Amino acid sequence: MILLVGIAFALLCVFGGYMLHHGSMKVFVVAWTEYIIIGGGAVGIFVASNGMAVTKQAVAQVLELLKPDPFVDKAEYMKLLVMMYQLFSVARRDGLLGLEPHMEDPHKSTIISKNHSFLHHSHCNAFFCDTMKVVISGGVAPFDLAEMMDIDLESAKAEAHVVPEAIGSVGDAMPAVGICACVLGVVITMDQIGGDAKILGQSVAVALVGTFLGVFAAYFLVAPVARALSMRHRGEENYMLAMKHALFSFARGESPITCVEFARRQIEPSCRPGFSEMEKALKASKG
Repeated sequence: MILLVGIAFALLCVFGGYMLHHGSMKVFVVAWTEYIIIGGGAVGIFVASNGMAVTKQAVAQVLELLKPDPFVDKAEYMKLLVMMYQLFSVARRDGLLGLEPHMEDPHKSTIISKNHSFLHHSHCNAFFCDTMKVVISGGVAPFDLAEMMDIDLESAKAEAHVVPEAIGSVGDAMPAVGICACVLGVVITMDQIGGDAKILGQSVAVALVGTFLGVFAAYFLVAPVARALSMRHRGEENYMLAMKHALFSFARGESPITCVEFARRQIEPSCRPGFSEMEKALKASKG
């Protein structure tokens, strides 16, 4: 939602300043054909460059930006730490086989089902549960397990960057699309030379609006969306890295509190729970 607030503020300042200089918004209404050129050109470039699969992903991910980001919330990280601590405690009390029901059907797990953000993020869920299944099955050394998790995380990171990079590349092309729209407007203007000066001036204004819209869309609309998606994926990466460090520590046979402390240290300081906060939450979870 903050994305919309930021873009709305930018629109208000740009067009508000323009109107304070006695600019007329009428030209932006008259130049409605420029929106077809700019918007249609951007969509065509995106689909032609990335295909329908990435286009569908882009639409879904942009809509996700309207929802709060769970991976910058200290409370969500606390839930993750408590969940992992409880699972590791089950393994210490009942053995690794005690974890099997929780990993086979996380939605029915009395521990995992309480963490809705984790449960409904398919990749986080699969990453944790699949890695735990490997640990339960045995036969994999801790450092081999760490390498396996790194491969998974790198694959997820590469996939996550596809949509932001695709949107960013379209943003880079938008000024050129605006120039194309302007050139077409100039062609129309040249065809009207010798006619009414007022109509000629309006035609020039419409052509310049094309250049403005291309640059404006690139830096005020497309670039913020691409950056917001990158930041959203960065939060997901940090969330999964915290799980990785806890799982690696668990595979080495460390105590549950040590495992979650490794995870806590991985969390960025801005949303990292303090040790005392975590300890208090873990004690409460025992109750």
